[in-house]
Amino acid sequence: MSERRQVVLMLTPYLFGLVALVAAPALVTFGLAFTEYDLIRPPELNGFDNFRELLDDEIFGIALKNSLVFAAIAVPLRLVGALGLALLLHRRITGVGAYRSSAALPTVIPDIAYGLVWLWLFNPLYGPINVLLRWQGDSSTTTAWGVQPPQWLTHPNDARAAIIIMSLFTIGEGFVILLVTRQGLPSELYELAALEDATAWGVFRRITLPLMAPILLLLLARDTIYSLQWTFVPALVVTEGGPPEFSTTYVPLFVYRNAFEFLRYGYAAAATLLMFALTALIVWLQWRIVRRWRKGFAI
Repeated sequence: MSERRQVVLMLTPYLFGLVALVAAPALVTFGLAFTEYDLIRPPELNGFDNFRELLDDEIFGIALKNSLVFAAIAVPLRLVGALGLALLLHRRITGVGAYRSSAALPTVIPDIAYGLVWLWLFNPLYGPINVLLRWQGDSSTTTAWGVQPPQWLTHPNDARAAIIIMSLFTIGEGFVILLVTRQGLPSELYELAALEDATAWGVFRRITLPLMAPILLLLLARDTIYSLQWTFVPALVVTEGGPPEFSTTYVPLFVYRNAFEFLRYGYAAAATLLMFALTALIVWLQWRIVRRWRKGFAI
């Protein structure tokens, strides 16, 4: 058997999965976005009516704003957290294996189980987080600073903060990638920097960061796409899209409810298509910005 045929045979299952699970659903979604379809009657072509309705839909506007704000805050924090852990744990120290496993463990927990754990942690009355915050407070209802603990599930801003906090513990994939990247950097460069008595910040800014920039760019784009979709389970399980009015309703939850609760599959497909286009635009802008930033190191 030729080497080319072996490669084709090895790639066949992957290509089949790519077509069946990605390409075909994407084409169906694109087609449904221009129809009125409720799963009962045959799809009826309605042109751009779904998109026009989305532009006037107040709930979709809130969901889109929530998704963009979440991505703008969570993505940089997740990237900085993953990079910080990778730089902190790349050296061989006592117990480093356990520390690395602890950093990656939350990422492999199923989403529903992860959401239920945080639902317990964020309980305003009995959750461990607020119990700890109330410890040594002036009363059973105030913290040590004399203020009311966050109402994670009932106050809009606190609920949004809760979703962001949940996302910060699922950085295991980015941490592992950056850890491997850091360990693969040439040690000679750091030895030369030590001979020149370079400061830790100077080494990071002039050596580590430029060399890791391509991987950071890929993770930035990947995390942007991931973050705009990740909010579905936390918003559904922990906050149920509230508290009113729609404080933690993000685009994935908006699509889910329109498709499976209201049976508006064409409308949900149009929202998905708009979110895909917006995500592609954001990733393109990120690539342009980081590309210019990297050119600065060549000067």
